[in-house]
Formats: sequence, C-alpha cells, structure tokens
Amino acid sequence: MDKRIASLQEAVAGIPDGATVMIGGFGGSGAPIELIHALIDRFLATGSPKALTVINNNAGNGHVGIAALIEQGMVAKMICSFPRSADPVVFTTKYLAGEIALELVPQGTLAERIRAGGAGIPAFYTPTSFGTDLAKGKPVAEFEGVPMCRSAGSRPISRCSRQSSAMPTAT
Repeated sequence: MDKRIASLQEAVAGIPDGATVMIGGFGGSGAPIELIHALIDRFLATGSPKALTVINNNAGNGHVGIAALIEQGMVAKMICSFPRSADPVVFTTKYLAGEIALELVPQGTLAERIRAGGAGIPAFYTPTSFGTDLAKGKPVAEFEGVPMCRSAGSRPISRCSRQSSAMPTAT
C-alpha cells in the first residue's frame, strides 16, 4: 500500500472546519511550515478550514507557521503548554482581544494526553495540576493516597478517514 501523498494541497484537503489538528514541533524547530502554509493558502482561496483547535507545545512565534494560522483568524482555540514563547505577538494580541481561546496544559500532561489519544485511551489520572486553577471542574480520584485529576486523551483529525475526531474536553 502506497501511503504517500502527491502534494501539500492534497495533504491538507480533507481538514474540515472545526477540526482539531495536532502540529508537531517545539518552538520553531521541527514544525511542518510548508504544510501549515498550504493550509493557509487553502483558507485564503476557499474560506475553509476555520474554527480550528490547534494542539502544539506553544502558540507560535513571529508571523510564520502556527502564528500565521492564528493571524489569519483560522484558529478558535490553542491547546498548549507555553503560549508565551519567543515573540508570541500574534497569539498575545488575539488572546487579549478575546479572539482565541486557550487551554493551558502542563507539558508532561500534554505529552501524556497525546500519547493516550494515540493509543485510544480516552482519559487518565495525573497528580499534575491538582489543587490549582488548571484542575477546576475536573473529576478527582485518589490512588494510593495521592489525589489526582482526570485528563482526557488528545486526538487529532484522523489521517485514515480524513474525518474530524472531536477531542474530548479536558475533564
């Protein structure tokens, strides 16, 4: 079976409005800039996709990559650990204007949410964030005397079916 995709445009063609997309990279390193900009080109040509939820370690730098998605108004929500990395001007401006939502997730919990989602695990318990504002409203359980908060696994849009797989809320 040949799983190669012939073009950047074909790779992003199946991403619908409201999709949750997980974008690789750490800061500016390793981000799929050309794919991100192909998605922006599609949006500028068609008006879609919009209202995206983006999962990444941060909220973009400068005016390229994730920051460019945000700047174009394509992102409704960011799920990340470090929204204030180097040069986060685009995210900061949109966030302070109330134009983008933020789900702040501790970095280890974010990594585990991604791992759990990829393994089909809908939720897990972690002591991280227990007793903080990040844990408000989350179910709590005690394991071996340690209070823990439930966190949902994170799932991006499915590459096989190209249909949106709604990410569970972080409860």
